[in-house]
Amino acid sequence: MKDVIIIGGGLAGLVNAICMARAGLDVLLIEKRQYPFHRVCGEYISNEVVPFLRAIDAYPSSFDPPQIQRLALSSVTGRRVEIPLDLGGFGISRYSLDHHLYEMGKKAGAIFRLNTTVDYVSYEGDHFQVRLAKGSEVLKSRIVVGAYGKRSKLDKMLNRSFVSERSPYLAVKYHIAYDIPDDLIALHNFDGGYCGVSRVEGNKVNLCYLSHRHQLKKHKHINTLEKEVLCKNPFLATIFNEADFLFEKPLVINEISFARKNAVENHILMTGDAAGLITPLCGNGMAMAIHSAKVLSDLVLRHFNGEISRRNLEQFYQKRWSQLFATRLLVGRKSQLLFGSGLASELAVFIMKNFRPLALAIIKNTHGKPF
Repeated sequence: MKDVIIIGGGLAGLVNAICMARAGLDVLLIEKRQYPFHRVCGEYISNEVVPFLRAIDAYPSSFDPPQIQRLALSSVTGRRVEIPLDLGGFGISRYSLDHHLYEMGKKAGAIFRLNTTVDYVSYEGDHFQVRLAKGSEVLKSRIVVGAYGKRSKLDKMLNRSFVSERSPYLAVKYHIAYDIPDDLIALHNFDGGYCGVSRVEGNKVNLCYLSHRHQLKKHKHINTLEKEVLCKNPFLATIFNEADFLFEKPLVINEISFARKNAVENHILMTGDAAGLITPLCGNGMAMAIHSAKVLSDLVLRHFNGEISRRNLEQFYQKRWSQLFATRLLVGRKSQLLFGSGLASELAVFIMKNFRPLALAIIKNTHGKPF
């Protein structure tokens, strides 16, 4: 029997694996793909996580990540404003960062099952049974961590409330070769969505946008959507006309839900996007995943050290998760109303230009403090 089985190998799952394995727990992480691989992600990390990453020797300094200190915002019609980011962040691709953390997890002693998916999880008395897909293999563990991202068939198995609600969003990502300042992240609005552009390691630029699915349904193809909708913003038109696109085809994910989620479901401890997803415009999802993993791993270690019961572990984690992230998620959902349409995006630019304290307060309330 394992001490901990982690389902999903994104940032939250990998950080949990590193911290728990280093502390001597018998940890197994199950990931459906093989590292390294790309993920649909904004690839900007708030500097709030830097002290923690340095403390566990996980800051990716060898990649020389760009240091981002400015935010530019444009409306659908191309009105633009720029403000400094008080805390700032750094840019790094998930392709590089996840693989970096995966190698650290192996060195820490965590066991990885890659190219493997989970079919079913049940809690029986004092332990879990985890059934792998495409076979009859059943694994046992004392703790299960759900770190499988935004949406999984396990959410249906757990009958999580958000699964029954159709989400209107899809996300698309590219890496491009394009000349933008190293220290700038830009957020460009278009009808039905918004697009983030910022530099990552290796002189590449990440371009990732969120769009209402009705736009794709209307225009049939991604390329047509980009040409007919995104490129009405002159900044996006320039990028799509001048940049070299480095992927053979875009990465696309559907059914992105920003609905409320519980951090504990049927005794499974959810972390990262499985516990709650902040809107991409806030640029803080990666930092939240790392922070939630730190909180969860600390509590799990206290449980195995005999300091708290399983019941207290679940209660303390749900409470702490809500304290840290509930307000950020709420502000993110409310702020999203200022994006993705002509009038709303004009208002967002107006607020950032003429009500700077309010704009800075919104940014502050979607980010945490260094930990």
